[in-house]
Amino acid sequence: MMASIGEFDPLNNIVPATKIEVTVSCRDLLHVDTFSKSDPVVVLYLQGIGTKEWREFGRTEVIDNTLNPNFVRKFFLDFFFEEKQNLRFDVYNVDSRSSNISKFDFLGQTFCTLGEIIGSTGGRLENSLSGIPGKKLGAIIFTAEELSNCRDIATMQLCANKLDKKDFFGKSDPFLVFYRSNEDGTFTICHKTEVVKNTLNPVWQPFTIPVRALCNGDYDRTVKVDVYDWDRDGSHDFIGEFTTSYRDFSRGQNQFNVYEVLNPKKKGKKKKYINSGTVTLLSFKVESEYTFVDFIRGGTQLNFTVAIDFTASNGDPSQPTSLHYMNPYQMNAYAMALKAVGDIIQDYDSDKLFPAYGFGAKLPPDGKISHAFPLSGDNENPNCVGIEGVLEAYFQSIRTVQLYGPTNFSPVINQVARSAQDVTDGSQYFVLLMITDGVISDMVQTKEAVVNAAALPMSIIIIGVGPAEFDAMEELDGDEVRVSFRGHFAERDIVQFVPFRDYMDRSGNQVLSMARLAKDVLAEIPEQLLGFMKTRGIEPRPALTSSDLPNLHRHI
Repeated sequence: MMASIGEFDPLNNIVPATKIEVTVSCRDLLHVDTFSKSDPVVVLYLQGIGTKEWREFGRTEVIDNTLNPNFVRKFFLDFFFEEKQNLRFDVYNVDSRSSNISKFDFLGQTFCTLGEIIGSTGGRLENSLSGIPGKKLGAIIFTAEELSNCRDIATMQLCANKLDKKDFFGKSDPFLVFYRSNEDGTFTICHKTEVVKNTLNPVWQPFTIPVRALCNGDYDRTVKVDVYDWDRDGSHDFIGEFTTSYRDFSRGQNQFNVYEVLNPKKKGKKKKYINSGTVTLLSFKVESEYTFVDFIRGGTQLNFTVAIDFTASNGDPSQPTSLHYMNPYQMNAYAMALKAVGDIIQDYDSDKLFPAYGFGAKLPPDGKISHAFPLSGDNENPNCVGIEGVLEAYFQSIRTVQLYGPTNFSPVINQVARSAQDVTDGSQYFVLLMITDGVISDMVQTKEAVVNAAALPMSIIIIGVGPAEFDAMEELDGDEVRVSFRGHFAERDIVQFVPFRDYMDRSGNQVLSMARLAKDVLAEIPEQLLGFMKTRGIEPRPALTSSDLPNLHRHI
């Protein structure tokens, strides 16, 4: 228990995911019953990360005698932007009372990701059903909505009275630790207040916390609060604890929100023990904040650009030791990193056109060195069609350019920044993925480029491949200290750097390595997008609803 308090990092604390409600309907299903129409049901399967296994997640109700069902029972799914959440929907005709699927008639299936549904216009995706050769199986339609309590942020302030004195020479240095309870009875730390020095009657600063971090949407779930006396060596003394709930807190300041702090050990030992002090809720308010999903549903597009390091330190591409070696049987680290990140981001970019650049190579025919050449070979149009198109252009470039140097980052960053500068109205957000094997040669210019880019709708992901020391990269990843240039600090932290080797699966499972990598490098993008929108006062456009879309009601 004690160790976990010290290790708690509010920046990296996992807030429960946004909950998405998926509604399903079908059109023109296959007619299989002789005397009536079909009695359809839809079964949802989820695929585990890094495995190929599908497991059943849930089923809609069965609707009798229709080929155009609008199901009432919804699927509630946790949404993680940074994961590729593969879904499979199977449609069956139910003609027996059994719940055993093997007894049902198969009417077709479709595969998609949760990101595809959310990233579709208005959060509405229509797919054709397939799986029975030579037959038209109709369509399945999904709509996605975020549950409203996912966006609530609570602000509260607490104080304490007559806490136990724990320090030999002075009073106590109290702080509070909040835990939300989990379904299985365990507790997860979700907030830690600051320490108020040398007092038994502390007043803590007001703090804000997402409501779902406090109770995961269940207002009556237990919230446990521990009171500690801070010690410099980290062995904080336990003063006592109390429990409450989000619903109790939300009633605001009243006589019920004064809590006795109890220490079970003391209570057991001392007959006259009453309590170890009291904690009082001074104020409580809830506000709604816009979420990442609000912006995506309102039409904000993620523009994805790739830049690949073609410097000589990667090694001769014709040799197996090269980081750019084209093994016919497995992808190299560059291709894996590109695919891992690109496969997820592409769900949020409707045109699927991705600019792709190389840097640090000599180009044919005259051997000119370039630090931002289009992999497509077309200076007028650097776009590639889909992630597969980017991979093809990369493989083609490896065969045609000469690896050289130095490793200059700033030209590509400035190139993307110029595009981002043209659209600062919230309709687009730019994500630049840079994959490199080594140390930056133009660190000063790169810092300047990052500081300038931080004022634009833009994030930068840098993935280091190969065995090099990447210490200098940590300077650009502003988690600890914000990047600065000539005394100007970046207004936001927009760079995320990771070495790929930290994510490699020991057993050689490439799918798992890629999933781990993507999860880590993409996790900060939603917050970075929201940070930009907030500082610019940009609100999401209203989500397109089904009534704004043609053809939804054509068969109803």
